[in-house]
Amino acid sequence: MSTGFPDHAQFDSVVRTPRHGFHPSPESNPQSDSQMSGIAQSRSSPGPIAGGASAQVSPKAGVDTQKSGEAVTKRSVDYVLRSGLAGGLAGCAAKTVVAPLDRVKILFQASNPQFAKYTGSWAGLAAAIRDIKRHEGARGLYKGHSATLLRIFPYAAIKFLAYEQIRAAVIPSHDKETSFRRLVSGSLAGITSVFFTYPLELVRVRLAFETKQSSRSSLTDICRQIYNERTLPPATAKTASATVATAETVASTVKQAGLRSGIANFYRGFGPTILGMLPYAGIFRIETEEGFTTAPAYSCSRAFFSGATAGLVSQSFSYPLEVIRRRMQVSGAVGGGQRLGIIETGRKILLERGIRGFWVGLTIGYMKIIPMSATSFFVYERLKWSLGI
Repeated sequence: MSTGFPDHAQFDSVVRTPRHGFHPSPESNPQSDSQMSGIAQSRSSPGPIAGGASAQVSPKAGVDTQKSGEAVTKRSVDYVLRSGLAGGLAGCAAKTVVAPLDRVKILFQASNPQFAKYTGSWAGLAAAIRDIKRHEGARGLYKGHSATLLRIFPYAAIKFLAYEQIRAAVIPSHDKETSFRRLVSGSLAGITSVFFTYPLELVRVRLAFETKQSSRSSLTDICRQIYNERTLPPATAKTASATVATAETVASTVKQAGLRSGIANFYRGFGPTILGMLPYAGIFRIETEEGFTTAPAYSCSRAFFSGATAGLVSQSFSYPLEVIRRRMQVSGAVGGGQRLGIIETGRKILLERGIRGFWVGLTIGYMKIIPMSATSFFVYERLKWSLGI
């Protein structure tokens, strides 16, 4: 399932769990980060594994019996640590490869004044990259990437623990497993992991959004700045639906809980994150699991195509909410610090840029899918072989 949101994103990271395969982060994101989530999920069915060995899965014993005769208990601490390490490093490698595209996408989505002129064309992407390199150097293309890497392992660990417990409660037996139950399990696990790691997602976006040429803010500087921000009260407006009202209520509760301490500032945009996770996580998990886990055997190319396609469909469906989230995340640094809700932010985007404003940067998101999926798949398979899992 997704990292919380497209990118959360929300492909944010790729972590294989002992039972269900890859689990992405999300560009948090509750961004970041997931096109490869479905690839290893379907590994529970017999098929070739790294190193050429064949594997069989026993649903009762929960073990992989390798050709050499060794049994690897998938619920053992050793297996969890090894698979988690492999998945986490694969996620780090994938996010590093596409980090320059991520930086430009954030600048476009958040409507940075210096880069607004570059949006809307292929030439604009190249021009934005040249602009960043000219004023900030090559390091500028990776601004905010440190927060992304810091988020991957805790996000994956929390999501794995939450997903295993929630899945056991929602799907107590194999005969009760349905697409809807998988959607609920994945979405709730994603919400849990995103809630605990969302501050790092916000810090990443704020670092990437900053374009000061005189000085370079550190991770600590940005955290201090966000914590000390004073915001204007949000404008009141009637919500368009019960779902939006629920998301706004959750975000409001988080804000009120830490209003005096400044903790609430680290949860700007948490409302649209929750909304975006539902279709992203649900579409992704259903598409990957139903499309390929029923097959007795499949090729690596088919599994790779499954993950990439699921990521493309999921990202397209949730993208407008991702743009709204980005604008809310940077609201403390622009616009007088006014804390706008989902409806107010959406209305502002519509007035400024029209309906196309909800899709700015989507092409960059598509461009990320193939290199991110390929890197994650390759690195994970190589690490599986190296770590003996």
